[in-house]
Amino acid sequence: MSEEPTPAAEVDIYRDTPVRLLGYANEVGEAFRALVHVRWVKASYGVASAYVLADTVDKATKMNKEPESDTTKVAVAAFDTLVWQAFASVIVPGFLINRICAFSLLGLARTMPGVAENARKWAVTGLGLGVIPFIVHPIDNLVHTVMDNTTRKVIGGVPSSAGKAE
Repeated sequence: MSEEPTPAAEVDIYRDTPVRLLGYANEVGEAFRALVHVRWVKASYGVASAYVLADTVDKATKMNKEPESDTTKVAVAAFDTLVWQAFASVIVPGFLINRICAFSLLGLARTMPGVAENARKWAVTGLGLGVIPFIVHPIDNLVHTVMDNTTRKVIGGVPSSAGKAE
């Protein structure tokens, strides 16, 4: 009895490879905000935004190649990806890291005024970088849940499966 080999699952370069890390560039920029010129922080948002747009184009292109695809399905796939990536990769984590670092720097200035400002900035940068791995999956799941109960109910889209993390 011969069994057909199952085809390997397609690797999504934007979600299953180190390319995914480009989506976190703005969080790194936010963590370094106290130490670098604002242009570098803005550049980090440019990198993350380019990643979001590349994934959006990729998902729209893949939907366009589906046999029963039409313009509406392509637009929904692109919209779903754009909104999900914008919130999960750029807006929510960027805001969160920004606030964590800003309030930490303020707190350190108030509680440890004798510590050199540059040392406080490095400590805050380390904290911001250290938090990133812990916020990724909770934010991904939050954005999936919100979209499953809002936009995806209205226009369709790609509902998240229970327990699936981006």
